[in-house]
Amino acid sequence: MVTSEQRRRQLAREKYERQQKRRAEARRKSRQRLAIIGAASAAVIAVLVGLVAGGVFDSKDKDDTAAEPSASPSAPEPKKSPSPAMAIDTKAAYTFDLKTSAGEVKFEMDASKTPQTVNSFKSLADKNFFDHTKCHRLVTSGIYVLQCGDPEGTGRGGPGYTIPDENLDSLGKPNEQGQVVYPAGTVAMANTGQPGTGGSQFFLVYKDSPLAPSYTPFGKIDAAGLKVLEEVAKTGTADGAQDGAPKTPVTIDKATVTKN
Repeated sequence: MVTSEQRRRQLAREKYERQQKRRAEARRKSRQRLAIIGAASAAVIAVLVGLVAGGVFDSKDKDDTAAEPSASPSAPEPKKSPSPAMAIDTKAAYTFDLKTSAGEVKFEMDASKTPQTVNSFKSLADKNFFDHTKCHRLVTSGIYVLQCGDPEGTGRGGPGYTIPDENLDSLGKPNEQGQVVYPAGTVAMANTGQPGTGGSQFFLVYKDSPLAPSYTPFGKIDAAGLKVLEEVAKTGTADGAQDGAPKTPVTIDKATVTKN
């Protein structure tokens, strides 16, 4: 007959064996999970290496010329809609008056040379399109411009239509690098770098700037306005880079276009 002490020892031994079995099973499952995780990690690392090697995670997009200090003033192509009907005197001169937070900037536009551009800007100004918009970009090296005319203030906005390039040969013959000088005081259209992609964005040249003759020159800034731009340029960009938002904020409070 099994004594109570023997029975107690037998039960204790069976309990111990069950515990050991459970621990062994737990260790086996743990090793299996680690093996699966290791394989998955290796696969993820392989994919990441492939993406980096392929340039997907390059810190700088090879096509993003806007990051270069010597880049041309550019604007993305807006969605297409009809441009405004011609409603100006194409033989007259007009004045574009920008009352900004940094000071007043005026420039004269010759409609006989750039009728489509002048007509578009008068139409937009009459609709208060430029009011309370920011001049979002200042370039302080290579070219010297303040870029404005984007209702979004990001460089991505426009009026919803494009206008043709005009007056492109007015600045002379390109040099060996395919560039002409946009003199200080020039106002010209920004675009995507492709023909006929101007919208509402324009750039104000505060110092002679070499550029491809691809940007419609349509205005000449007066002396007082040029001084305002030079003061803005002196403070540089907000982050100290050569191309970025101006440190001195420039907001167009009111824009008007009037016939001279």
